[in-house]
Amino acid sequence: MKQEFKIISDFIEKNTRVLDVGCGDGTLIEFLQNNKEIDIRGIEISKENSQKCVSKGLTVIEGDAEKDLSQFPDKSFDFVILSQTLQAFLNPEIVIQELLRVGKKAIVTVPNFGFWKVRLHLLMKGTMPITKNLPDEWYNTPNLHMCTIKDFYKFCYERDIKLDKALALRDEKISTINKSNLNIKNLSAELGIFLIEK
Repeated sequence: MKQEFKIISDFIEKNTRVLDVGCGDGTLIEFLQNNKEIDIRGIEISKENSQKCVSKGLTVIEGDAEKDLSQFPDKSFDFVILSQTLQAFLNPEIVIQELLRVGKKAIVTVPNFGFWKVRLHLLMKGTMPITKNLPDEWYNTPNLHMCTIKDFYKFCYERDIKLDKALALRDEKISTINKSNLNIKNLSAELGIFLIEK
């Protein structure tokens, strides 16, 4: 199982209500449902993926998180998850605000566009890089907003969003991100995983 999923699972307390935003084919929901005692559901924009989730017996609704999160009451979930989806939204700032309104805490994972291999590829080849976490070509990528670990850290800091936990992931290795090592983690990590609250 993906190390990212294990970290997300460790962040979530048992007997809580959880919403997975942009849940894809339900792989993370399935993993959490099998490994945690929680009440979990998802929202997914793709009709095909929503149907896959439902066929697996998962509680998932088809919807656009940018518009449909507003239908959920304040603090209706203990945790809201946004796994590697933030960069695909038209307005990530509104999505983060909604996550922190709907959930008491939010878990956000971002593929790090500041990772040294991404920078080197761009510098040496002059083309948009393709990596494990960024597998698409420039013309068919869902990514609209290229975000680094440093960008997200700064975004939270400037908006008084509390970073309960900030972790860097590279080759299954986990390390903590803080103010003093932010530059090095921004260079060396493939993925940032954040537990945030307002």
